Amino acid sequence: MSEPGPEDPGGLLSAGSERRCRARLAAAAGQGAAAAAVLVPLCSVRGRPAVLFTLRSRRLGGPHSGDVSFPGGRRDPADADAVATALRETREELGLELTEQNVWGQLRTLPDRQGLMVAPVVANLGPLENLTLAPNPDEVAEVFTLPLAHLLREDNQGYTHFRTAGRYSYTLPVFLNGPHRVWGLTAVITELTLELLAPGRYRRKTVVPARHRSA
Repeated sequence: MSEPGPEDPGGLLSAGSERRCRARLAAAAGQGAAAAAVLVPLCSVRGRPAVLFTLRSRRLGGPHSGDVSFPGGRRDPADADAVATALRETREELGLELTEQNVWGQLRTLPDRQGLMVAPVVANLGPLENLTLAPNPDEVAEVFTLPLAHLLREDNQGYTHFRTAGRYSYTLPVFLNGPHRVWGLTAVITELTLELLAPGRYRRKTVVPARHRSA
């Protein structure tokens, strides 16, 4: 059976797709502990599979203020693991009480701009219409979704080349034409999520030198 693609967006969050994704994530488990975690919230909006994003409040200050992001933050000493961190942060930021049953698994850990290792935790919220969001205004300025079909269209995909000391260093993806530009670590995690959900349909734009690939 062929993998679902943009022309069949409903299949991306089907029971069969969930089983495949859970198996793939479980096979890649066993990574080292991360200092922070984010939740990658899959959902459906009027029957269309989508990804939920947040816009960080400028009240937070710091380098990520005003950026598009996923719910998340640093691991608390009371958190049992990255999943617990992601679920707690989602509850604090969006008022959503999720359980581990919502969680499909964990993508590989990645460094943020400060070198902090972040664990992306993939979860399915279900139909957004059935949820009541209560964003914390001190942390979240806006909540929005992008359909997976939108993210998988090449017209909405871009990339940025970075140079260090006058030489090419690495390339990162950018997702365009939504209410906000998705870039940085959030775009890289989005890219890994698209590869998970629709292998062979998304062309990776991340190119990182070998010395950074341990993340």
